[in-house]
Formats: sequence, C-alpha cells, structure tokens
Amino acid sequence: MKKSSASLSSALVFSILLVLNGVTGCKKSDTIKYLYGIFPDSITVLTGLNSAYDDMDANLYMQLLIFSSSKDSSGSKHDFVQGAVSYTWDQDKGIFGLGSDLTTDSFLTKLLAAVNGTNDRIGPYRLYSSTDGYEYLFFSKDNGSGNLDFYYTMNRPVASSTLPDVIAPVTAHMINTTGDDAYMSFDANQDTLYFSSSAGGDFDIYQKSRSLDTALSVWLSKPFRPLAKVDSINSTGDDKCPCVYKKILVFASNRAGGMGGFDLYYSVFKNGKWNSPVNFGPDVNTQYNETCPAISYDRSFLNVYMIFSSDRPGGKGGYDLYFKGI
Repeated sequence: MKKSSASLSSALVFSILLVLNGVTGCKKSDTIKYLYGIFPDSITVLTGLNSAYDDMDANLYMQLLIFSSSKDSSGSKHDFVQGAVSYTWDQDKGIFGLGSDLTTDSFLTKLLAAVNGTNDRIGPYRLYSSTDGYEYLFFSKDNGSGNLDFYYTMNRPVASSTLPDVIAPVTAHMINTTGDDAYMSFDANQDTLYFSSSAGGDFDIYQKSRSLDTALSVWLSKPFRPLAKVDSINSTGDDKCPCVYKKILVFASNRAGGMGGFDLYYSVFKNGKWNSPVNFGPDVNTQYNETCPAISYDRSFLNVYMIFSSDRPGGKGGYDLYFKGI
C-alpha cells in the first residue's frame, strides 16, 4: 500500500526525535562484537519512575511514557504523570544499561494539564492515526454515574516550537457501556480495537472492527453497538488490560490456575484466531498482582521488552513499574 504523506511525516519526525533525544541506541566501538542488543530477561524495578504510592498503567509512545500515579495526591487519586525509559547497549562488551526518570516534556505537560482532573484517570493509551493525521490520548474516568467510560483528546503532532492545540476530552460513545470500560489497544493496522469492559458482570476483553476509510474520531462518535468478546481469551474471572503487539496479545487475569492475584498471560494469533492463553510463569508472575502490560521494541535489539505494574514486595510501595525483556 502506498503510504500517505502524513504517515511518512510521522515516521520522519519519530526518527529525528530518537536521534535528537538520544533515548536509545548502541554504544559503537571500533571492534563490534555484539552488533545487536538483547533486553535482559531479568526483571528490573524502574526506580526513577516509582514512588511510595501507586505507579502503574504505563503507556509507551515514541519512547516517552505516560502512566497513572497517586503520588501527587499522596494516595487519594490517580493522575497521569510523564516519564521516560532510556537504555544503552555496549557493542564491544555486550553490556546493557537501563535508566528511568520523570520528565518535563513541554507538550506532554500541556496534554496532561488538559486531561487530569478531580477524579481518577487510568489506562492511558496514545497513538497516531494516519487516517486523519491526529494524535490521540485515550483514558478512562468516572462518567458521573459511578462507572468508568473511555474519553480521548486529539492534537496535531508537534512539528515546531509552537505547541499544537489539544482538543478537550471527548466521550468515546461507540465503545462505552453501562459497566466499567478501561484499557485499550489497537492492532498494528488500527482496524481492530481491543478493550476491557465489565458490561457482562466481570471484566472481559472485547474487540471492535473499524474501516480505515473513516476518521477515528468520527468512528468513535457513532452510537454504541453490541460488543463481541474475543474468542478463546476470556474466563470466569476478570480479564483486562489487553496489549496487542503484532500477533501477540498480552493481558492480565485473575482466573483460576494462576500464581495468585492478577497474572500476565499471552496469546498468539494463529490460523485466524487467538490461541488459548499461556501464563508467563514465575519469570514474570508472583502471588501478588501483575497488571497493565505494555510492549515495545527497538530495531537495534533482537527481542522486545515489556513494562508492567505489580504490587509485589521490593518496590517503593503500592504498585510499581517494572521492566523485562521478553
């Protein structure tokens, strides 16, 4: 398919930002012994992002993070906070370095000021839509009736020192139910949306198809339509926080047979359907809660990495953010 100019511009901006910010990369030397990096499979606490309160629901977009934290309110409510994860790979010694810290990106500061409010904000999810040339930030908050609904903002990508306007949060009518609706993820083509909802009593993972000929905001403004559960994924417990990466769907579930609390599971899309979920096992899960997975990649590395939330001991308190190569 021929790429649109908006898509090409977005890719170009993304590449330039990676170079200018120096967020990732390999340390080059005259003697290259390890051309490609490997994200270690050991779990690392992202100490630069975590606090004594809840720090969770991380979403990655152009190597910058937005996550939900109750630190600014001393535990009374969750707001969105910005941060970044940085890593290096020494091509001579094969050594991986990892860092994390809170950030003060000028546009993210403007964006989060338009989103944060008097009640909880959870499940941030950012994406660029080549259909209409807008960046979107999706999130969930109380709709005024005691249930969580999806909302979103829109903005043009940052292309100069003049920060683009942010359209105030709008209700995502198409996918909001009478239950709690939270956490979403589009597939790579953006023609299928995955999200979790308690419309059926407990949380289940649903999917919704869309035509790429329709602007995302126009599609979301349409009236609610019946939901379709994802085959082979859901259980009699709570299944939520879907994250789709290529043909892998990672999610959290407190279904029977796990290691305790919420565990992280993955499913592979094969032969036209999602296969039965597999527990990540003790390399990821504990008797405590593991939730809100986010997967990303770097073309200089042979594997991908996952950031997730857990209230296990060993962090700073409450839920903390963790990093692991997978």
